[in-house]
Amino acid sequence: MIRGRMIFWTNAADALRRAALTAAFAATTSAPLAAADLIKKIPTKAVPAPSLYDWSGLFVGGHVGYGGGSLGAGTHPALDQAVILPSTITGLFGGFQAGYRTQLPNRLVLGIEGDVSFSNAIDPTRPRPEPFETAFDAVGTVRGVAGYAVGNWLPYVAAGFAWGRTHLALDDANGNRVQERSHLHLGWTAGAGIEFAIAGPWSGRIDYQYVDLASHGFLNETIAPPLTSVDPHLHMIKAGLNFRPFATASTDGPVFAKPNTESSTWNVHVQSTFIEQAYPNFRSPYQGANSLPGTGQGRETWTATAFLGWRLWQGGEIYFNPELAQGFGLNGTLGLAGFSNGEAQKGGAPVPRMRAQRYFVRQTFGLGGEQEDVADGPNQLAGKRDIDRVTVTIGRFAVGDFFDGNSYAKDPRADFMNWALWAAAAYDFPADLPGFTRGAVVELNRKDWAVRAGYFQVPSVPNSDILTFNTGGVVAEFEERHKMFDQPGKLRLGVFANRGNVGIFRDAISIAAADPALDINDVMATIRKQNLKYGVYANLEQQVAADVGVFARASWNNGHTETENFTQVDRSLSGGVSIKGASWGRADDTIGIGAAINGLSRDHRDFLAAGGTGIIIGDGRLNYRPEQIVEAYYAWAIRQGVVWSFDYQFVANPAYNADRGPVSIFATRVHAEW
Repeated sequence: MIRGRMIFWTNAADALRRAALTAAFAATTSAPLAAADLIKKIPTKAVPAPSLYDWSGLFVGGHVGYGGGSLGAGTHPALDQAVILPSTITGLFGGFQAGYRTQLPNRLVLGIEGDVSFSNAIDPTRPRPEPFETAFDAVGTVRGVAGYAVGNWLPYVAAGFAWGRTHLALDDANGNRVQERSHLHLGWTAGAGIEFAIAGPWSGRIDYQYVDLASHGFLNETIAPPLTSVDPHLHMIKAGLNFRPFATASTDGPVFAKPNTESSTWNVHVQSTFIEQAYPNFRSPYQGANSLPGTGQGRETWTATAFLGWRLWQGGEIYFNPELAQGFGLNGTLGLAGFSNGEAQKGGAPVPRMRAQRYFVRQTFGLGGEQEDVADGPNQLAGKRDIDRVTVTIGRFAVGDFFDGNSYAKDPRADFMNWALWAAAAYDFPADLPGFTRGAVVELNRKDWAVRAGYFQVPSVPNSDILTFNTGGVVAEFEERHKMFDQPGKLRLGVFANRGNVGIFRDAISIAAADPALDINDVMATIRKQNLKYGVYANLEQQVAADVGVFARASWNNGHTETENFTQVDRSLSGGVSIKGASWGRADDTIGIGAAINGLSRDHRDFLAAGGTGIIIGDGRLNYRPEQIVEAYYAWAIRQGVVWSFDYQFVANPAYNADRGPVSIFATRVHAEW
């Protein structure tokens, strides 16, 4: 009974409290409140708004950066190039990253990622220390990452394991490289950064890393002291771009746009090309410093390039192409005037090296009238432009990006590999060791024709990586577009001239003949001064059927002076045919067959016969015959963007020498682009 009374009074008290609460709320309103309204009036604890961007998932990307630091006392560090920034032990570097992240409901983002960075080419303007120098090649890390999502931004900290590769290069008394040794270092890394959403699966980042690697000793009894301790400590600042391949569209986040096609403001493209070339033994009764060895040999090259574009304003665009390159051409890209691999750089490397191959600004001035569509592509933003226009380009690029183009024979990553087939071989175009220069190009385009001209830096001496405006190269080209039997074609006519620090063949021959004790190559090096080389080229491409095209080139230079930039050819004729595979059910496959014949001026051949060597050939003596080349390839499209090619080249009279050869060169090439 007592328990029942207690329950009754408790329930009654609760009822009175509820009634009083209702009356109090009602007094503050002009109308009775519903139960739902009462709930809305009761204060609740604030809940954080969700992040606008979900950072979860797998990501892959690339980066470029600038770094510095120390390799330790007494190491004589080599300094790498950094474009406009001071040279350091890393210079400008580039590489790749990949990882996985998960975003928690409280916006905390946790993940793990790995990256690898490769340093730039060594600065050629820096005096080389003697008797040895040490260099940084690559560094990689595996880091745990913790961040906090703030809208479309992700600030984070990271720390983990690091490794690096350094090498020591030993020189002889004359400064010639005689030995190299490398070591792997292990250590740790820590840093921080911020990542930001760009569009859909794309994000950019700025990242700082400190890398501390354990010291390692290089033992060599020929240097003093015999033990050199290399102790790397690096500071690295990176700018990167990430792509999440499995990202999905989100109505709350940034607009999900298909990269490169639906946005004309910016684009990203990448390519990678691997080429393996080899040849068997061939007849070689003698050989010189620049000869292709008579014993069989195989070599490979690999490049990976990013093509980044951004529209600055109406008609204004900026492009940047960082590239990693590794490997060597046959015999270090020596021994053939029409060299067999267009990807083989004269400055090859056993480990990947990063270079900023292209960075340029393009301004297009429309002249009104009819417009044309511009497809998205590498170094080309999608949109529309006037057919009648003036275009100005300033920066670093390859001369072949603008001149001597051809739809069937121009790109050694996709069609013919031999230098004498994808270029006008007698045009000694300005270039550093990888084939690029700095300068300006102006083009006037009309519907049926175009005219373009350029001015460029040339190397300080033949085959140098140092470009200078103290000397210069110019080229002008006229392009005519036509139809023959309703099939499109183009004819390009060009004139060129380079003023460079080069020697004259006939002068070197005369001085060496007067004093047999002199080496003709030493004589040539001492008589270099500002001299002029000039010439012309013609370039034809003609479609003859829907899937068949033909091409032809002819080029000539005056042949009085050393070759400075490209290759040792003074006269060249080339041509061939390109056939698409639609007729055999492989529309994206291509067969190419081409041939070239290269020749030298009388002065040039006499110089080689007297024991001279140039930038790419020189057997010590010469039984002159024109160099003759035949190339055939089949490009098999495995899937969209991936092509596997098989290539064969036959070279008679390699380096113009009838005493040597012929040479059969076999190659396979894998090219991927997106």
